[in-house]
Amino acid sequence: MKHLKTFSIFLILVLVLAACGAAETEPEAPAVEEAPAEIEEEAMEEEMEEEMEEEAMEEPTAEPMEEEAMEEEMANTIVDIAVADGRFNTLVAAVTAADLADTLSSEGPFTVFAPTDDAFAALPEGTIDSLLADPAGALTDILLYHVASGAVMAETVVTLDAATTVQGEDVAISVVDGSVFLNETVQVIITDIEASNGVIHVIDGVLLPPS
Repeated sequence: MKHLKTFSIFLILVLVLAACGAAETEPEAPAVEEAPAEIEEEAMEEEMEEEMEEEAMEEPTAEPMEEEAMEEEMANTIVDIAVADGRFNTLVAAVTAADLADTLSSEGPFTVFAPTDDAFAALPEGTIDSLLADPAGALTDILLYHVASGAVMAETVVTLDAATTVQGEDVAISVVDGSVFLNETVQVIITDIEASNGVIHVIDGVLLPPS
């Protein structure tokens, strides 16, 4: 009986020691740290901001394009077209001398019956020099006699008997065999040159207002 009791105590000690050893040798599972929600939100916000900045850089606004279109339109006035064309050098010189370039570059709209250089050259010798010598008088009067208010296209011109000019007098309009004449003798040879502030009709003579 004494041996049985001793054996039982020994067995209990063995089991206790074994359990302690197992507890000491069993590795602990590494703790998994989860990212705080605040860090994740900040990362998402930064990513969204970067994407928005990239899109803003890749997609330019329409404002520069609109401004460019407006500048291009403003640079296509009646005066600009006359200067660039090359057939209206005398007319441009006369308009500049009479200080009418700004007027004919303004919003308008205007209809200009524009004489070519050949039309001015057909005037009696010395006429152009005489007119340029008095830009505020007869020259301005003649130039304004070639301008009407509003953009009057050719399809409307042929329906009119006359057009009132900015100078104040009327220009007679007639259609003969499909050709348009002003004051019976000056022919319209090119029509409907559109500008940003009106329209140009090219004529083969210089119109002189009634004296």
